[in-house]
Amino acid sequence: MTTTRREQILDTAATLFAERGFHGVSVHDIGGACGISGPALYKHFAGKDDILTQSLTSISERLLAEGRARAEAAAGPDEALTALIDWHIEFALGHPALIVIQEREWTNLGVDGRREVRTLQLAYVDIWVDTLRRLRGDLDAAEARAAAQATFGLLNSTPHSARISEAQMRSRLSRMARAALLA
Repeated sequence: MTTTRREQILDTAATLFAERGFHGVSVHDIGGACGISGPALYKHFAGKDDILTQSLTSISERLLAEGRARAEAAAGPDEALTALIDWHIEFALGHPALIVIQEREWTNLGVDGRREVRTLQLAYVDIWVDTLRRLRGDLDAAEARAAAQATFGLLNSTPHSARISEAQMRSRLSRMARAALLA
């Protein structure tokens, strides 16, 4: 798969933001890490704020689209839950910088960016809530939402906790998430 310059900038910026913090990174730093001048970034983005917003918006769109596709392709709610867990683990292990900037740089997003990202995230959570409620008729929407969000906390802890092989971590997270959601 070919990475576009825009995707390269977003990936590089996410890594730099995760390492140094949003305010510790300049447009020139991002450009230099991408092999272009800082001002050349303005062909793709309005500025550093836009890069942060687009990083979190684009990954939220991807989480939602892939989560929706996997849940819809599943033969039933149990298979859908497995597909959602697998997808979120794949994301968490593959994009630790995005998880870090989501938790640490949220306040640096503008109001419109926060609203857009939050809307996408809530739609993603709703897929999990619907799946859980189909499996667990005893859960109301609030309880299912709480279980899903607590599980995201577990899965999104990987940038801070993954000290075993990826295969071991994937297996452990899958078992833990399933147990937590169905407890």
